[in-house]
Amino acid sequence: MITGERHALAAVDAAIDAFLAGRIARASAVGPAYRILWERIGASCAGGKRIRPRLLLLAHDALGGDAHDHAVTASVAFELLHTAFLLHDDVLDADLVRRGRPNLQGSFLGDALDAGLAAEESTSWGEAAGVLAGDLLISAAHSVVASIPGETAPRLHELIDECLFSTAAGELADVGLALGTVPVSVPEIARMMNDKTAVYSFAAPLRAGALLAGAGPEAETALAEIGSMLGFVYQLRDDLLGVFGSAAALGKPVDSDLREGKRTLLVAYAEGTPAWESVRHLFGRRSLDAEDAERLRCALTDSGARSRAELRLSRECEKTCERIAASGLPEKLKAELILLARRCAERES
Repeated sequence: MITGERHALAAVDAAIDAFLAGRIARASAVGPAYRILWERIGASCAGGKRIRPRLLLLAHDALGGDAHDHAVTASVAFELLHTAFLLHDDVLDADLVRRGRPNLQGSFLGDALDAGLAAEESTSWGEAAGVLAGDLLISAAHSVVASIPGETAPRLHELIDECLFSTAAGELADVGLALGTVPVSVPEIARMMNDKTAVYSFAAPLRAGALLAGAGPEAETALAEIGSMLGFVYQLRDDLLGVFGSAAALGKPVDSDLREGKRTLLVAYAEGTPAWESVRHLFGRRSLDAEDAERLRCALTDSGARSRAELRLSRECEKTCERIAASGLPEKLKAELILLARRCAERES
């Protein structure tokens, strides 16, 4: 990480901490449970790769922007939005662990169990906390953006609204694909990946950086397309890591996707093959044990699905790099985006 980027990200972290400190102070006047909720929201916001701030600041600076303070503020909004989506995603997936420790939902559930509540009531308490925390951070993202003066704030509000609209569509499709209420197909899964991840994590932050730099519609359009392609590469690698990755590196169990029956491209490529059909009854089983999870992994490999997904990942990465190179963006920005594309395709966590 270069010095300038380190300082910019430190400013983002400091701004997030200041915002949360203010919310925690306000929550203290309401009551202890609400203060704990905000404290745990703060813990949920800590750490992470800060992908969205990196992209926003990269685009802003490389396109000649001089609204550095506003870029930091917008970066805070996108990071709060990201945490909101993670909190809601954990509730939808019934996940209780993130980054190797109990997530917000899991910690509230644990508190209730420790207090002697039954499992059902404890689960409801955890889910309520997760939903409300996500809602609060969505509101917070708009609140933060509203502090940016001038005509930029309304356009950033619109961009955040686009993120919410697309991500909700992606989440609904993700759940529907797993339950069977949405027809499973490779195009449908690819659209879900774009809606759920690519729009808010890659395309929107790049567009926000261009907007704050005053780069014009041509740059925004190019970055929107490139961002969607980057997001697809990132999510496809994420789906492979979610089955074949290291739990220690990921900070979460690698059996979760198999246990939840997540319909990824990896699984779509396996459908109909003899290797997969012999173990398909195990897929989506909540009581899935380590031995059966390994059987599913072996089937995904033996069916050719793993190699097919890895080949598509490689090809999509190259297509993304070619699109970046052919764009009219500044050379420095193109070089950084190409490097990012390769990192997305090769990462281990």
